[in-house]
Formats: sequence, structure tokens, C-alpha cells
Amino acid sequence: MDSEHSCGDSQPANSPASTVTRHSNGNVADRLTVMASLLPSAVAIAQPNGPVRDDTTRSYKLTTFGALDEQSTTIAKGLIRWGVRPGMRIAMLVPFGASFIELTFALLKAGATVILIDPGIGRKHLVRCLSEAKPDGFMAIPKAQAIRTVLSRRFPDAKWNVTVGDKWYDLNWLWSGKTLSQVLELGKTADDIKLPKIESSNPAAIIFTTGSTGPPKGVLYTHGTFHAQIDRIRDRYEIKRGSRDLACFPLFGLFDAVMGVTTIIPDMDPTRPADVNPRRLAEAAAQWEIDQAFGSPALWNTVVRWANDNDFSQPFPTLRRILSAGAPVPAATLESLRRLVHAEAEIVTPYGSTEALPIASIESREIISETGPASAKGKGVCVGTRFEGVSWRVVQVDDGPMDSIEQTTEMKQGKIGELMVSGPMVTDQYVVRQDQNSFHKVRDGNRVWHRMGDVGYLDSTDRFWFCGRKAHRVVCGKRTLYTVPCEAVFNAHPSVYRSALIGRGQRPNQTPVILIETIPECFPKTPQDRDRLQSELLNLASRNPLTMRITEIIIRDKPLPVDIRHNSKIFRERLTEELQNEH
Repeated sequence: MDSEHSCGDSQPANSPASTVTRHSNGNVADRLTVMASLLPSAVAIAQPNGPVRDDTTRSYKLTTFGALDEQSTTIAKGLIRWGVRPGMRIAMLVPFGASFIELTFALLKAGATVILIDPGIGRKHLVRCLSEAKPDGFMAIPKAQAIRTVLSRRFPDAKWNVTVGDKWYDLNWLWSGKTLSQVLELGKTADDIKLPKIESSNPAAIIFTTGSTGPPKGVLYTHGTFHAQIDRIRDRYEIKRGSRDLACFPLFGLFDAVMGVTTIIPDMDPTRPADVNPRRLAEAAAQWEIDQAFGSPALWNTVVRWANDNDFSQPFPTLRRILSAGAPVPAATLESLRRLVHAEAEIVTPYGSTEALPIASIESREIISETGPASAKGKGVCVGTRFEGVSWRVVQVDDGPMDSIEQTTEMKQGKIGELMVSGPMVTDQYVVRQDQNSFHKVRDGNRVWHRMGDVGYLDSTDRFWFCGRKAHRVVCGKRTLYTVPCEAVFNAHPSVYRSALIGRGQRPNQTPVILIETIPECFPKTPQDRDRLQSELLNLASRNPLTMRITEIIIRDKPLPVDIRHNSKIFRERLTEELQNEH
């Protein structure tokens, strides 16, 4: 089924997604069935199908809510008929798209635990994480199945393997298991099969952290975790059924489906959001009259630069809600972004982590008018106010493990410490790298607190101001420097795109070093230009108490390395290694 236009007339009038929170059981996939009963013919997923035409529109392959629910149920029944049982761990190695969404819901309906890992993590980390997750099977494209077969000793329990995609289908016998077509055929004749009863406390997924501050850790999500996340995001941002979301962050497409929101899959590589072609986004937004989009700060920064370079005044006139997560978004970027979208648009930055999301949120106008100017002076980045059901506290920084809440010392208002959070959207444990539980999970009776690893402080209105990662602080004797406040001083220079504070040596006797990534067109062309820029930056540093002791500044010839998920967080561990290798 192809779309020549936006197909918006197939959607019902906007209505609150919050009107459907009833569930026949605890399975989060049951929400999709509820949506399918309400919106059977509405478009759930639109995926580009062919090149852009001369009039800048393109054909899309459409999946309705009814078809998504029916097909995922058929696959789930086929898996059950074959022998897949609740609790089995199935690794998902399928590129983001309609098939990814469909298969994820199928596995959830079958009661399986879905293993999700960022594809950009690199082969070495990917194989190691998958091996440690001990999958019972793989739902994967042929190339991934071939690699699994070659490395079969790393996955001794992987007996339930489903090959997705037509390529190499005739070689399926090499890696055993079944094709997706075969599973579908099993499901079509499985009328007697009933989907398992799932409780909210049952495992739903193992999602790996990016590994930006150490080896990736496998976080256990229950169905209840997903329920809590969906409810909070929907209610806080007033997301309505019938909205159209340009899903530049893949996992949000799963949330769209259970909120009655159409997922428009953008023409981009989701593992490289900073390299997006903004023109493709603008074309999709116009064709579908997009009113919502989720993307990383790196993506929106690319969009802003593109619009400025091409003098586009408002390329996204229908866009009324932007969510941007993964790293702080500078006030200047938000101010520029506001000019590209609907005048009444809300641009929000939800704060959290793989282990605890969403925790807090702040809107762009609050950043532009109030917190942004304070951030530029080194006060940290305000992440806003708590979501409903979240409890938080700031405690004294401690790098060691903690068994109970009695071991923590709460900091006074305005004093920097580590943030701890609890609530129904906060996960209880790591199931891969379980040794990390004692460093991040703190027992408090029946409650579990998660140590975020983020340092900052609470202000008089109970907003959290993020000052960086605990692991990235630089300790110089009795003085501790935090990355975000210090870097803000240097980022204020008009030639600086971003900077990174790194400690040379070991705590508590480190020497602070600032690494500079310039705006491309401002990169010094001669040694004299470089000396002049360094002198200006040293002068900036000397005028601020936070940075007056920083005397080593390195202007990099290449961009700072960033995380794989959002392309926004600076990969400081790699920079530390580079500094150490210099000597």
C-alpha cells in the first residue's frame, strides 16, 4: 500500500491517548491491541518506499494499527507453536523500520524477553554483550545469523533462531532455525494457541547502555517499566492519538504505536543522527504534516545549521512538539530551532538514562529566558522538574559500592553531589554485568534507588542542575572541577563548537586539560591563528573562578569523539586514553 500524499485523512480527530490505559493483562503489547481496536484503519507506520520524486514527495509503505496488531499476533503464535516460551531471551538484530516494530511486539506478545543493543556499538562490544546476555535465540537478518553461526560457541543456548529478510534465504540451512515466513505460516494455523498471561513484573527487555562510562551494561526492563514510561511521557507532553511523529530515535517508534501516534520513519541512518540530511526530514514533515519529532541534540544542531546556511525561515511549519534527549541542548540552538517550527511549538528535553527514564523535563522557553544564561556562566545545565512518581535526592559523591540508603549522606540545597532517583520507571537491576548492581542500585526497604552517576545540585524550586558525570570529575588536590560548568566558560567563545575537560594523571592529583573543537569555519589556519585563539581562551579562563587554574588548552585537529546512540555525549574516556598515550 503506497501513499502519494500524507494520508492524514485516515487518522481520527485528535483525542487524548490517556483515555486508553486499560489493559487486559500486564503485557505492554496489550496496549497495541487496544489501539488497534480503536484505530484499525489508521496508519501506524509509514516507511519510505523508493526515491524522492521531482515534486519532493515520495511513496511510502503503510502499516495500519489493525495490520500491525494482527501480524504481530500471528508471528507470536507461530513462535509459541514452534516452542518459544515466556522468559526466553531473544536478541533482536533487525534494522529499525516497520519490521523491527512488528517483530518487537510479536516477541513481547509471546512473553519473550527482547535483547536490544545499539548497532553502532561496534562488533567487538556487540558480540561480547550478546554473549553475556545468554540469548535463547536470535531474531536477525541473514548477515547477523551468519556471524552467529561462525561464533556459535559464544551462544550455546541459541536454539530459536528466526531469519528476517529475503537476502541469502536459500542459505538458511547453514544457520538452522526458521525463516520469518515459516514462523508466519505456523501462526496462521495456530488458532488454538492462546497468548500467555503476562504480569507487569515479568521481564520484557534487556536494553544495553551505550558504554560511555565503562563497558555496556544490560538493564532489565519489566513490562511495568514500559507501562510507567509510556504513561508519564504521554501525560506530561499531552501526546494525542492521531499525532504524526518523525521518529529520528528508533525506540520511540515503539512508544508511538501504543499511544495511537503514526510513526513516520525518516530517510536517515539512525546510528548517525549528526549526519542526517535535513532536507529529507523537511520533505517528510511537509508531506505528512508532521506535528511531533524526536531527535538527538546533534541532529537538531545539523538541522539548524542547514536552515541557516540556506536561509530557510520555517521549514517545519506544522511541527508543534520536539523532544530532544541524550545531552544538554544549548540555549542558542533552541532559540534558532524555535524559528524553524510552529510559533506555538514546545521543544522539550527529557532527562534520564537507560536505567531510569524519564526523570525530569524542561521546555525551551524556560532555558532561553532563564536557565540558559545561568548555564553559560558555569552554573550547570538545568534539566527541569521531576516527572510524576519520581523521587530524587542529591548525595555526597562516593565511588564505592553501597548496600543501603543508610550509607548515603544527603547534600544541602545548592551543593553538588550525585543524583539518586526512584520511581516506577526506574529499573531495579542489571542482568548483564551484575557486579555493577552494588555500585548503582541502593536498597531502601522495598524501594530501590538508582545512582545516576550524574553530579549536580537541586535549586530552591526542586529543579536539578546537571554538572557532568561523576566519573568525569577532575580532582586537583582539595579542589574538584566538574565538566559542564567549566566547559561552558570556553564554549562561550564564538569560535568554539564544544570543549571537553579531561584530567591528566590520577585523582586526587590531576592536572586539568581543556580540549577544544572549533566551529569548522573558525578552525585556525595558521600557527599564529592557533596561538591567538589559545591566548583568548586562556584569558577567558583566567577571568572565571571555576577555570582560573586551567592553563593547558589543546585545540584539536578533528572533532571530539561522541557516543554511538545520540552522537551528542563526548566520549571522554577515549580522550583520556589519548592524553595518556602522549607520554
